Amino acid sequence: MALKKINLCTLIVLLNVGIFGCETKLEEDPSEQVTAELNEAQEQDTEASVPDQKLKIAFSMDTLVEERWEKDRDMFVEAVKALGAEIEVKAANGNDALQIAQAETLISQDPDLLVLVPHNAEVAATIVGKAKMAEIPVIAYDRLVKNANVDLYISFDSMKVGALQAEAITELVPKGKYVYIGGASTDNNAHLLKEGVFSVLQPYIEKGDITVVYDQWSDAWTPASAKLNMEEALAANDNQIDAVIAANDATAGSVIEVLEEYGLAGQIPVAGQDAELAGIQRIIDGTQAMTVYKPIKELSKQAAEIAVRMAGGEMIETNLVTNNGKKDIPTVFLDPIAVNQDNIYETVIADGFHQLEDLKLDEVQ
Repeated sequence: MALKKINLCTLIVLLNVGIFGCETKLEEDPSEQVTAELNEAQEQDTEASVPDQKLKIAFSMDTLVEERWEKDRDMFVEAVKALGAEIEVKAANGNDALQIAQAETLISQDPDLLVLVPHNAEVAATIVGKAKMAEIPVIAYDRLVKNANVDLYISFDSMKVGALQAEAITELVPKGKYVYIGGASTDNNAHLLKEGVFSVLQPYIEKGDITVVYDQWSDAWTPASAKLNMEEALAANDNQIDAVIAANDATAGSVIEVLEEYGLAGQIPVAGQDAELAGIQRIIDGTQAMTVYKPIKELSKQAAEIAVRMAGGEMIETNLVTNNGKKDIPTVFLDPIAVNQDNIYETVIADGFHQLEDLKLDEVQ
C-alpha cells in the first residue's frame, strides 16, 4: 500500500507539472509566434520576387534617322522607366528584314509587351504574328500595322494632319497649280495623310480653281527621293507651280532646297509636318509656310502608361476603333496642331518641344 500511495502522489505531481507547463506555453501564444514566422517568410519571398516582377517593354522602331523619332524614343523610354518598368529599344533604320530580325531578338527576351513602329505596314504583320505566338500583346505606335492581330493603336489623326496642311495652303493659295509630295507608299499613315489633304483640295479641284499637276510618293520618306520628285515636278511644268504640300518636314526641306536652286524659295508656299527644328527655322525664315505639330511628349506619355497597364494584364477599352483589314483595333487618337509664324511661341516653345535659344525668333512676334 505504501508503494501505491507513493506512485499516486508521484503521478499527481507529474500531472500538475505537465499542466503548469502547458499553461506556461499557452501564455506564450504559439499561434502568434507561428504567424510572425510565416509573415517574415512571406516578406522575404516578396522581397526576393520584386526584381522578377518588374515589367519589361520591348520597343521596335522603324528608324532613328529623323529628329522626330529620336524624340519619340527618348520620351517614351523616360516615361516607361518613370513608371517602374524596364525597356529595350531597337531601330532598323528603314530595313524591313532587319526590323523583323530585331523584333525576333526582342521577343526571345520574353517581354511583357511589344510596342511597334512599323517600317512597312504590311510586312510588319510578320512581327505581330511572332509576338502573338509567344503570347505577347502588341501596341502599334503612331503607325498602323495592316492585317495583323494588334491589341491597340495609338497615334495622331493622320487624316486631320493632312487636312490642316491643305487648309493652311489653300488659304494662302486658293487658286493655282499644286504639287503633292507624299510619304512612303508602304506606310499607312502616308495614305491617311494624303486622304486628308485631298479631302480639302477636292472641292477646289472640282470648281477648277486648283489643279494637282504632280502627285508622287517619296520612297521610305527619304529627302533624296522627295528632292527628285520636286525636280521632276518643276521640269514637267516649266517651273510654273503655285504651292507644294509635302508629307513631312524632312521632305519639305528637300523641296525647298530645290526651290532655292531655282530662285523660287519663299515665293511658293510649302507645307510640312512634325515641327522639326529645321522646319520651324524655315517658317521663321519664310521659306516654309507651315508645319503640323504633333505633341509627341503627350503621345509617348500616354503610350507608356497604356503599355505598362497592358503589360500588367489590364484590358484597355477605347471609344474609337480602327480596322486594319483583319480586325477593329482599340484606338487612341491625339490632336495635331497647325503651326505657322503666328503661334510658334504658344505651341512648340511653350510645350518645351524646342528651346527658345535654338531658334532665331527675332522676326516672330
